[in-house]
Amino acid sequence: MIEARRVSGALGAEITGVDLSRPLSQAAFAELKRLWLEHLVVFFRGQALTPAQFMAFAEQFGEPVEYPLVKGLDDFPKIIEVRKLEHERIAFGGIWHTDTAYLERPPMASMLVAREVPPFGGDTLFANMYLSFDSLSIALKTLLESLRAVNTSTKADASKTREDAIKVSGKQARDYVAEHPVVRTHPETGRKALYVNSGHTVRFAGWTEEESAPLLKYLYEVQTRPEFTCRFSWQPGSIALWDNRCAQHNAVNDYHGYRRVMHRITLAGDVPA
Repeated sequence: MIEARRVSGALGAEITGVDLSRPLSQAAFAELKRLWLEHLVVFFRGQALTPAQFMAFAEQFGEPVEYPLVKGLDDFPKIIEVRKLEHERIAFGGIWHTDTAYLERPPMASMLVAREVPPFGGDTLFANMYLSFDSLSIALKTLLESLRAVNTSTKADASKTREDAIKVSGKQARDYVAEHPVVRTHPETGRKALYVNSGHTVRFAGWTEEESAPLLKYLYEVQTRPEFTCRFSWQPGSIALWDNRCAQHNAVNDYHGYRRVMHRITLAGDVPA
């Protein structure tokens, strides 16, 4: 029996009663999908999936796609290895962001499975973009709903978190730029979410970066208020599946001198509207 235990008031639920190494029944998948849409991110423990099983689980939820900037595993090009080694100081994804918002069609969802974890630290934070939008004044909501945001893959802080992974993978880097609504309507729930992020958004369309900076700074602060977030502590075999259309995440970089290795799959999305 599938059960969900909420991990915070804002978002996130730990799911029990399911074995992801086997195909899900139609009823089990429907229940998982419902819980995922309700909680934005769901977590599973003790799921020691092989790459093939991990890919099979992902394919039940959507269409896996290759990550644009990091080469995937040799046998599974749509699975990338997210790792930080003992000598490295920068963590991949160590900034608040939603995955690859610089693409015309950003991914619907992402999922991580933990392969090796440090003895402490290395948690991932998640934040609810529905709540951040709902918390704004009516006047600010009205303004933001009229705006579009310019997102780029070369924003310095986020680019730095990828440098080691790009070097190791051997995949040629390129610049991606995409413009999306600042307020996005979720295509399945119909709810509105704040769709800018500190990792990729550089300005509002038609505005200069200097003009955009104060308002973006305020929005980033709203998005990551503690009451809008949850925190997940990894164990080998833990899995997180999150909705990139309404949630952000941030890999906490607090385990220098230790190794952390994860496998990630991203699922194709649509054009934000």
